[in-house]
Amino acid sequence: MRTTIATAAAALSLAACAPMETHEERAEELEDVVLASAATERGPVAIELFTSQGCSSCPPADALVAELVDDPDLVVITRPVTYWDRLGWRDTLGREENTQLQRRYAQRLERGGGRSYTPQAVVDGRIGLVGSRRAELAEAVAEARADEQLLSIDITGDDRSGYRVTVAGTHSGDAVVRLLALDASETVSIGRGENGGRSVRYTNVVLAEQDIGAMNSETLSTIIASDNALLSQGDRHAIVVRDGAAGPILAAEYLGG
Repeated sequence: MRTTIATAAAALSLAACAPMETHEERAEELEDVVLASAATERGPVAIELFTSQGCSSCPPADALVAELVDDPDLVVITRPVTYWDRLGWRDTLGREENTQLQRRYAQRLERGGGRSYTPQAVVDGRIGLVGSRRAELAEAVAEARADEQLLSIDITGDDRSGYRVTVAGTHSGDAVVRLLALDASETVSIGRGENGGRSVRYTNVVLAEQDIGAMNSETLSTIIASDNALLSQGDRHAIVVRDGAAGPILAAEYLGG
């Protein structure tokens, strides 16, 4: 039996910052929810959180993913965006690549797309939702876990000797295998803007990423050499296999546990 994602009561849920809105929508809900994992052999579900230091609705979502990060049934990735920098504070962790991915997601998500906003959680690159809504996130994770996983990732090696990453299974399109360098925990003191004066903790923040292979057959085996520059960036790394540049995530695993 695999472990539960998190057990936490009375979670405060705030609505998202939406670029097209003149006023932020806020809804407060108290929920007593357990994000429960099913007993299954499929690999972890990927949760990407699009957040911003300039969004006052984001800290509850940032806190929620911090609760979930140690769950072995999840790969948690935080992607700070740049479009709220215009409000008076430049996000110190923001990457334009995150902003562009979220915009492509808005056009491609199976559910919950159509616009970019923060905080947005995207589950397995398929389902978008307000990132602070624990119950909806639990439902999306359960839905993803119930789907058949066509690809699997096997990782051997370590930082000193390098890694061999093997992706196996069947997929009709081109699956892009990507290495992500993550900052496991970063606390930022925000000087101005909607969160001015607050210190916010961010979890598994993307620092850099690169393609390490493309899978168009039943198996891909590739080497991440010990001198790969991304291994020296961040203190945690992940492998994400995606359908094309901004399609569904087909498999995800942390590198080196």
